[in-house]
Amino acid sequence: MPLELGDPLAHRALQALLRAEAAVRRRVAAELIREGVSPAGFSVLVILTTAGGSLELRTLRRRLGWSKANATEVTATLEARYLVRRHRDPADRRIVVVDLTSIGRELVERLFPEHSDRVTRAFGALDEGEKRSLAELCRKLAA
Repeated sequence: MPLELGDPLAHRALQALLRAEAAVRRRVAAELIREGVSPAGFSVLVILTTAGGSLELRTLRRRLGWSKANATEVTATLEARYLVRRHRDPADRRIVVVDLTSIGRELVERLFPEHSDRVTRAFGALDEGEKRSLAELCRKLAA
């Protein structure tokens, strides 16, 4: 019995999205992985850098759109590599704070320029309007 697709165009769009995501991820992530940091971990380091070096874990989670378990796992891995430090807020012990270490800051400063160039190249086939449209479409799908 053949499978019946409820919306064939949606299935084609899904396949195209998955292929594009995998291709972009390969182009962008390879150097990070060679440096021993996952793309997710690097995202944490970049966000901490742009936030001044410290954020509450729940704020970091919100900015990344991650679950508590995922954020805890990624920050634990970064902490094991001395790239971040996690600690309880002395004023409210329920709050976990994540601080960027000097080693983490150095890694971001060293890797970010080339990472940024790779991101630019990965989306080089799109013009400005297409990049805006893609970003908006992805926001809609993620909502």
